[in-house]
Amino acid sequence: MQVSFACTDHNLKAPRNGDGHGKANATSPNAGSAARARFRTVALIARSLGSFTHRHHISLKESTAKQTGMKYRNLGKSGLRVSCLGLGTWVTFGGQISDEVAERLMTIAYESGVNLFDTAEVYSAGKAEITLGNIIKKKCWRRSSLVITTKLYWGGKAETERGLSRKHIIEGLKGSLQRMQLEYVDVVFANRPDSNTPMEEIVRAMTYVINQGMSMYWGTSRWTAMEIMEAYSVARQFNLIPPVCEQAEYHFFQRDKVEVQLPELYHKIGVGVVSWSPLACGIITGKYDNGIPESSRASMKSYQWLKDKIQSEEGRKQQAKLKELSRIAEKLGCTLPSWPWRKHCHPVDTSSIVFFSFPPSSPAWCLRNEGVSSVLLGTSNPEQLTENLGAIQVLPKMTSDVASDIDHILGNKPHTKKESRS
Repeated sequence: MQVSFACTDHNLKAPRNGDGHGKANATSPNAGSAARARFRTVALIARSLGSFTHRHHISLKESTAKQTGMKYRNLGKSGLRVSCLGLGTWVTFGGQISDEVAERLMTIAYESGVNLFDTAEVYSAGKAEITLGNIIKKKCWRRSSLVITTKLYWGGKAETERGLSRKHIIEGLKGSLQRMQLEYVDVVFANRPDSNTPMEEIVRAMTYVINQGMSMYWGTSRWTAMEIMEAYSVARQFNLIPPVCEQAEYHFFQRDKVEVQLPELYHKIGVGVVSWSPLACGIITGKYDNGIPESSRASMKSYQWLKDKIQSEEGRKQQAKLKELSRIAEKLGCTLPSWPWRKHCHPVDTSSIVFFSFPPSSPAWCLRNEGVSSVLLGTSNPEQLTENLGAIQVLPKMTSDVASDIDHILGNKPHTKKESRS
């Protein structure tokens, strides 16, 4: 326990006279000694309660909520505390699932300690933001207890309704706030870099929306390390506000950016990571092991790219590696997640798949990275969300030995610059 007291000579001056001007009592020559004595008394009380530290020594490390077990980390090296597991609304909210199921998902997440909810203006053509806002209003959750993030780039069909121009950043964020019925978002992300807009214009526009109280912070999504560094340099050059984090894809089969490029930015300029797709669009669940189930995402026409990826030679190799990884997950008492053990069922018949309700290892594997502030979960049913939230239980088991075993099976651990030089 740490207790901080702001004890100064100003706070310990002698009492004011009746005229209120604070003139020292001439009959008290030992007033200074008395003030020092009171300071020592306060210091002794502080030491008895805990360590006596200055306010700027407050720990910024991971903390745990006692009631839910959820862990919280700083968003990059900002002061914003976010749950290490967040809920994403890509595709599902306003799209694949009903508003009732969406409400159940948000309720389960919130009651489990999740405070980070991510959306974007493009998700379901704005319907995801509407659904998110309606749920927050209906549940009457305290706005101060939530961290709401959205992304800007694709806002409409008109030429001026997409991109990262000053016009679209300001108008797009106003539109998002209107759909969500909110006065502000906590973080607004620039979703992918815009080669048509100068970096200075993007940074100035993001600084403007923050200064106007429309957002607390801003970040990037799917930017390269060089582009993030350019934004930071522009911000420092013109006394503007730099980004605090990057949204990046991160899972067993997508590692280079988060493990090699972004750690350097985290240590140098404080840019953290909010990772997404920890299950690689469902590939890591193992449901594509024996083909493409009819009810899966890869069976949809709009996801032909995912189907092609799964059926490719590289996709078959990934499925083989997942079978080996499942044995490590079993030893940890978890899944990859939701590893299905089929009992003599047809490849596309999911009705007889047996799911073991063990917490998943893949989100926990992502969280082992110190630069990852939060992992966004994308689920379409309450059972899957509950299981994925169990990744918090697996995190302590993700030791260096376990991570080394996983690296050995995957065979794709990227080499850092330091390792390359050695």
